[in-house]
Amino acid sequence: MTAANPPVLGGVAPYLGVSDAGKAADFYKKAFGAMEVMRMPPDEKGRYLHIHLVINGGSVMLADAFPDHGHPLETPGAFMLHLQIDDVDAWSKRAVDAGAEVLLPVSEMFWGDRYGQLRDPFGVKWSIATPIKKS
Repeated sequence: MTAANPPVLGGVAPYLGVSDAGKAADFYKKAFGAMEVMRMPPDEKGRYLHIHLVINGGSVMLADAFPDHGHPLETPGAFMLHLQIDDVDAWSKRAVDAGAEVLLPVSEMFWGDRYGQLRDPFGVKWSIATPIKKS
């Protein structure tokens, strides 16, 4: 257990409903270097109401589905979480080694980034990018 009420970091903080918030938090720690700042104890069914992570300086919050309280598990829709990072190749490798699926391999893009896309084991899509250094 960590801080009782840590501050939410970043401009927009995604709050993800996933199939197993505890396992998702552990995956994000391994895949994206997430730091866990708060985890409420699970309920009697092992479901987490709230887990707060910090990934690359921004808050990402997680919860399990609670269909019995009007919050069913839904397939992630037409959105992607983006990470602007210092080494896209290293981040991509770490995420894939942890179990992420490559949707778009990292490559140089016309807009000036090395960019790729991944899907995590919980169905959430991520884009990752590093600006191409000009010599």
